[in-house]
Amino acid sequence: MIRIGSRGSQLALWQAHHVAALLRSEGHSVEIEVIKTTGDRLQEVTFAQVGTKGMFTLEIEEALDAGRVDLAVHSLKDLPTQLPAQFTLGAIPPRVDPRDVVVSRDFASLEELPAGARLGTSSLRRRSQLRNLRPDLEYVEFRGNVDTRLRKLGEGQVEAIILAAAGLDRLEKTEWIRQRLEPEIVCPSAGQGALAIEIRAGDKRMTDAVAFLDDAVTRFAVTAERIALDALGGGCQVPIGVHCRKLNDREYEILGAVAHPDGSRVVRSRAVGGDAEDLGHAVAADLLQQGASELFEGIGTH
Repeated sequence: MIRIGSRGSQLALWQAHHVAALLRSEGHSVEIEVIKTTGDRLQEVTFAQVGTKGMFTLEIEEALDAGRVDLAVHSLKDLPTQLPAQFTLGAIPPRVDPRDVVVSRDFASLEELPAGARLGTSSLRRRSQLRNLRPDLEYVEFRGNVDTRLRKLGEGQVEAIILAAAGLDRLEKTEWIRQRLEPEIVCPSAGQGALAIEIRAGDKRMTDAVAFLDDAVTRFAVTAERIALDALGGGCQVPIGVHCRKLNDREYEILGAVAHPDGSRVVRSRAVGGDAEDLGHAVAADLLQQGASELFEGIGTH
């Protein structure tokens, strides 16, 4: 029996059931244990108010450490860049669409939103990059699960919202997706679109059980992204975007973007190479040289 720890949101459970089905296809018996996290309990509080280090993972890791569950399934972007020593990423399955999307009933793209339109997002990274592109919009703090945010949009509380493509694609809630924003326009968060299978370090049974789920291309890309994020001193609520993708058999491209919270300035960087650690450090060093750390000074970095 393999016991999976997961948050109870619709998307988290989709992810857990997806991994469970793959494990069952290899002959394993699987159970899912739903664990409520700090981030789930504080739905009405902004990320900036509570700090985000481990807010969607801490309680699940406690259950993993205690042996109540054998592995945890996370959205990789929710995981802090440095895992506690007793845990490791046993597998990173193939990534799906990493982009952010514009979701709206009435408007076909970011460009078509009229001046003064309300755009909902809980992410400082998204908001700061978008403010640089569209300073004339009104940015509304928007928390809640996917269904809650879509309901608020449907009620007309905002004209558009920005969400991760991956969650909407996985839940098949794509009806109002109007535009997928390329990483050169709005750079995604490190690990966006990827799942992380977290296990106890040294647990040979789980290491062997989940090995078939690991995708080398995705692991390379997200490793470079997380190294860059860590080198920049950023957690998931600092306005840092970083995205790595495979170019050819030997090379990957990494893009980085850091924006001032008010959108007044964005610094961007790009590097190409074949070593994940080198790429991550290269793009971080270039962004810092351009003054990236000054842009998020005073913002909680974890």
